Amino acid sequence: MDLEALDYFIQVVRRGSFAAVARDADLDPSAVSRSIAALEASLGHRLFQRTTRRLALTEAGELLLRRAEPLLAEVQQVSAELTDLKERPAGRLRLQAPVSFAQLNVTPYLPEFLRLHPGLSLELILNDASLDLVAERIDLAIRLGPLADSGLVAQPLLPMVPRVCATPSYLARHGWPRTPEALAHHACLNLVLPGFGDVWKFRDASGRVTEVPVQGPLRTSNAIALKQGAMADLGIILQAEWIVAPELISGALVDLFPHHEVTAAHFGNAAWFLYPSRAFLPLKVRRFMGFLRERLQSALPEGRRPAPSKPPRRAPGGAGRGGKS
Repeated sequence: MDLEALDYFIQVVRRGSFAAVARDADLDPSAVSRSIAALEASLGHRLFQRTTRRLALTEAGELLLRRAEPLLAEVQQVSAELTDLKERPAGRLRLQAPVSFAQLNVTPYLPEFLRLHPGLSLELILNDASLDLVAERIDLAIRLGPLADSGLVAQPLLPMVPRVCATPSYLARHGWPRTPEALAHHACLNLVLPGFGDVWKFRDASGRVTEVPVQGPLRTSNAIALKQGAMADLGIILQAEWIVAPELISGALVDLFPHHEVTAAHFGNAAWFLYPSRAFLPLKVRRFMGFLRERLQSALPEGRRPAPSKPPRRAPGGAGRGGKS
């Protein structure tokens, strides 16, 4: 049995379209159709019922999917393990990450990573949605915030440490808010994302939580645009440290409440690596995870670097959803 044709068959079932599989493989759709037609001929059974509107498995197709999918996964795992014996990651790594996070914390490091691993190619999917990693054949994803229900394996990448910041020139014009409650009288720029509201929550060292309603001249779903607004003296922002760390280090932005925990959503958020639940994690994925974690942790301000990462854990049960830029 042709393993490549079998792989195309399984991907067509997952994606629901010959054309989608062809796009993923950078092939002409007719090549995928011919490959599956040859598989049908070799088996002596039609695998799909095709109409102009619908693609459905035949009884033979259902049987082949049920029996062959785990076998193909096993063959691919053995192949990956044999490749790893060479200790040289190779092939294509498909990575999905939120747009703003990737622009600031992933793409700047990709040239170095690819120079270190010339046998690898990398496909970076910038998308704030939480894609189905299995259906989309994504090797590794980055998610921000609390994890939604998922059947995926999760490893921490970075703690999400929000900072309330403003430029020195804004503070010179409008005064320094000495208490969280004073923010209600300032221009505050806010994110428009699911789970984020117009109330910022502050928790002091004693554990007391103060909720402050905020408003201002700019609301956006893009974290980079929000920082640009603050740098133009439009107002005060609440942003994760990974967005504002360079400006805090240089003094271009000032941390207004360094002794409070603060959030516009949930306390204790983090950035996570997520990957499909399987026993063997390919070397290419392990190398990228270690590389990016090391680069991002070294870029944080002194005293804010996280403790060594904990062992991987399975995200709560379900189908793998969640993440924001």
